[in-house]
Amino acid sequence: MNQQLIDYLGHLGRFDHLVYTAGENISLSMIGDTDLGDARKYFNIRYWGAVAAVKYGRNFINAGGSICLTSGTASPRPGSGWSLGASICGAMEGFTRAMAVELAPIRVNAVAPGVVRTNLWNSLPEGDRQNLYTNLGNSLLVRRVGEAEDIALSFVYLMKQAFGTGQVLVVDGGTVLV
Repeated sequence: MNQQLIDYLGHLGRFDHLVYTAGENISLSMIGDTDLGDARKYFNIRYWGAVAAVKYGRNFINAGGSICLTSGTASPRPGSGWSLGASICGAMEGFTRAMAVELAPIRVNAVAPGVVRTNLWNSLPEGDRQNLYTNLGNSLLVRRVGEAEDIALSFVYLMKQAFGTGQVLVVDGGTVLV
């Protein structure tokens, strides 16, 4: 995969911003039921994929550009069955801060979304997924789950502002507060 990524980036040429967000279907499991092979795949996509994107993409970023990564609210507010998600979110936040220091003056930040209505939840049966959106949305301070556009605006904000780096922007409808 690394050579493919390098070739692709070389084909693109220079760019202003790099955004890494991975979104395979979420699968929750209690630690006793966790398949370690599946857990490694999850980390490969969410964590090691981000590391590879930063490692190989950093040299193509124009002056004044930025890198935006993706975390989530599972680290500060994990639920039962979220051990892998919480671990990856914590790792991504540490990686974000470390890269902000190491790659300065390139700005490196992360967005930590709450539950967002996307294909990420497609592993749940339709009825369960709609119940999740309704029940969780009703419990949030904004009375709804997020939409993809809500999160996209967060990435745009982090790309446009030029002073913040090493930050994690939580966009969760109040998830960590309730």
